[in-house]
Amino acid sequence: MNVQLHDTRALTADGANRAARITVARGDGIGPEIMKASLRVLQAAGARLDIEEVELGEKVYLAGHSAGIEPGSWDSLRRTRVFYKAPITTPQGGGFKSLNVTVRKTLGLYANVRPCASYAPAIATRHPGMDVVIVRENEEDLYAGIEHRQTDDVYQCLKLISRPGCEKIVRYAFDYARAHGRKKVTCFTKDNIMKLTDGLFHKVFDEVAAEYPDIANEHWIVDIGAAKLADSPEAFDVVVMPNLYGDILSDVAAQITGSVGLGASANIGEHVAMFEAIHGSAPRHAGMDTANPSGLLLAGVMMMVHVGQPEVAERVHNAWLRTVEEGLHTKDIFREGASRERLGTQAFADAVIARLGQMPQVLRPVSYVGNPPVPARAPSPRKPTEKVLVGVDVFVHSTQGVDALAAKMQGAANGRYELSMITNRGVKVWPGGLPETFCTDHWRCRFLAKGGAQFNKPMVLELLGRVHHAGVDFIKTEHLYSFDGVPGYSLGQGQ
Repeated sequence: MNVQLHDTRALTADGANRAARITVARGDGIGPEIMKASLRVLQAAGARLDIEEVELGEKVYLAGHSAGIEPGSWDSLRRTRVFYKAPITTPQGGGFKSLNVTVRKTLGLYANVRPCASYAPAIATRHPGMDVVIVRENEEDLYAGIEHRQTDDVYQCLKLISRPGCEKIVRYAFDYARAHGRKKVTCFTKDNIMKLTDGLFHKVFDEVAAEYPDIANEHWIVDIGAAKLADSPEAFDVVVMPNLYGDILSDVAAQITGSVGLGASANIGEHVAMFEAIHGSAPRHAGMDTANPSGLLLAGVMMMVHVGQPEVAERVHNAWLRTVEEGLHTKDIFREGASRERLGTQAFADAVIARLGQMPQVLRPVSYVGNPPVPARAPSPRKPTEKVLVGVDVFVHSTQGVDALAAKMQGAANGRYELSMITNRGVKVWPGGLPETFCTDHWRCRFLAKGGAQFNKPMVLELLGRVHHAGVDFIKTEHLYSFDGVPGYSLGQGQ
């Protein structure tokens, strides 16, 4: 399994013998232990690293930095452009934001690359032929983290999908497949339900796939696709997904290889790259010297390829393969009767170091020298569309019944626009709703211009004034646009 990433090596290593400048964060929970082990192996293998350390995570959060990172740490990341990060803990509740999401989005790390391969028979798995790479979009989707409480009962999270974001990640997946001789790229979405957002991802996938006739492509609805991935992962090669699905299913894929502790990831952008294990900080296991450092170590292998030291990457990865095939395992992958010895975190690192220069005898050796880089490409320019305002959805907080609310909202209309629909949690409840539909205190009231005429912004302001004078508590609006004559909004369920 060869993993080559976007070639920003000129930014990080000037010459074959020059040390690569990297920023290191030791993280929280088991993070310091597995980072210590991983760095020891990399340096014993001859990694030429000029390390700057930064403090991230729980201590920084609790010191009053709600983003989990001190302002000065950004300077280090922008200076080195390579980030080797152990897992961090995000405090639950309150105003704390995920640092992983913050770093990825702030630095434009749009592609999350997660190789998930089995290592049978060395590590127990039901899927010995599994070798899947999941390419996850990293900046958009529900991970925009835009949430609001709107009524007593209802909370909202906005799902944002952009055409440039879709194109960048889908093209990266096809470029990755072509660079590594992989035969197929699969797309997972839920566009049978989210026809605009996931529908855009699927549409862009089909458009980009047409430019790669040498690579097979297919699309799965994410629920049945996830079932197929868990049951028959050998049916997949490269899988590209929006952010949330990719986060969930890359963990599933890593686990069915033998352990989520084996999972490594690279977060690739045009200017900066971040390398990390896919698992969390596991604070309950901190200080016990039982954690598996493999995920972070294999992320370090990906990093060494990225900074132009592929020979180090080969030495470490092949020594790691030799170690695990000899049955020297940490607690999470140890199996009585199959494993030879159960090792702690540091002892496992020692075992890998002792095998540097050796090749695996059962598992397939890896080679990284000479692999082509995967380019990070800007999205294609597009002509602007004709955007026409045709109506407005007014969201209101009301404990009235739908008929009483509809009467007030109809009274707020005038001769140029009319109330066309009311929904509750997306289901049409007026006109012609069913009494069995459960309703909360959160309603969407859709007004459309009469006779196919255009709306305008002054009409929206006028409508909101009339809604207010009708005694209805409006909480937000969404403008309804058509783009080149195609509605840019969804129908109500049941409409």
